[in-house]
Amino acid sequence: MLDVRRLRLLRELKIRGTLAGVATALAYSPSAVSQQLALLEKEAGVVLLKKVGRRVQLTQQAEILVEHTTHLLERLELAEADLRASTTTVSGTVRVAVFQSAALAVIPRALTLLAEDFPALRVEVTEREPERGLFEVAARDFDLVLAEQYPGHTRAHWPDLDRINLATDALRLAVPPAGTERVTAATLEETAGLPWVMEPVGTASRQWATQLCRSAGFEPDVRFETADLIAHIRLIESGNAVGILPDLVWAGRMPAVQLHDLPGTPHRTLFSAARRSSAERPGVVAVRGALDRAVSKVAKPTESDPLEPPRPFEPLAPV
Repeated sequence: MLDVRRLRLLRELKIRGTLAGVATALAYSPSAVSQQLALLEKEAGVVLLKKVGRRVQLTQQAEILVEHTTHLLERLELAEADLRASTTTVSGTVRVAVFQSAALAVIPRALTLLAEDFPALRVEVTEREPERGLFEVAARDFDLVLAEQYPGHTRAHWPDLDRINLATDALRLAVPPAGTERVTAATLEETAGLPWVMEPVGTASRQWATQLCRSAGFEPDVRFETADLIAHIRLIESGNAVGILPDLVWAGRMPAVQLHDLPGTPHRTLFSAARRSSAERPGVVAVRGALDRAVSKVAKPTESDPLEPPRPFEPLAPV
C-alpha cells in the first residue's frame, strides 16, 4: 500500500523543484524528505528519482504517481468540503494570501464582517505578490488568494484554480499636491524627466507602468523602487516623485496627492482564486462573500467596465 503522506512529498518535489524547497515548505529537513522518498520507492517497487547534476529529477513512473496523487488530494478536499457543508457551523481555518493594497483597504473590513457572521471561523492572512500567491494556493500553502490583473498582462495559467472577479480599480497618475513647485505635471507626457517611484522590476505593475511611459514617448526615470504603496504615497506627497496609484489605496479617504486620468482610463481587475476542489468549503465561501462585500465599499464597478461573472481561472486576453 502506498503511503499518502509520502506521495504528497513526491508531488511537492514536482511543484517546488528541489528537496530543499520541499523541506522548507513542509517544515522537514532535506534528509527527512530524502528518506521518505526512498521508502516510497521501496513501496512502489520502481525508481522514482534520478540524479541530474546536483538536482534530482522525477522518472516517468514518478510522474504517473504525481498525477494520481493530485486527483487523490482533490478528492480528499472535496470530501472535507462536503463534510463541513453538512454541519450548521462555519468553522475551521482559511489561509488567505493578499497583495498589499488589498491587505490595507479590504481585509480589515472583511475580517470584521467574518467575526460578526462566523465567529467560529479562523482566518489567517499573509501578504504575497499575486504571482506567488497563485502558485502557493495551487501548492496548497494557502486556501484562497486575493490578486490583481493589470491591463494587457497575462499570468501563468493554473488549471486547478478557479477565478471570481471582484471589482475593477482605476489606475491614475499621481503627482505632488498643489503648491509643490519642484515636481509638477498634469499629464503623463509632462512627467518625462521627472523622478518616478515604481514597484520592483519583474512585477506586473512595473512592467505595465514602464510600457505606458514608453508608449507616451519616454523612458521613466525610476529613482525609487519599493513594493510598499504607502512609501509611494509619501514620496509623491512630499514632492520627491511622481507615480501611478490605484484608487484602492485611498479606501474611501481623500487622496493626499493630485490624481490625473491616464490615457485610455486604465483599470486593474481584482479577483480571488481558490482550488476547485476546495472552493465549496463553507469557510472559503464565507471569506469570499466577506471580500465581495468589503471590496464593494471601496472599489465599485463602473458602467463602462462592469464586473465579469465567475469563470474558470484563465489569463485575460491582451489589450
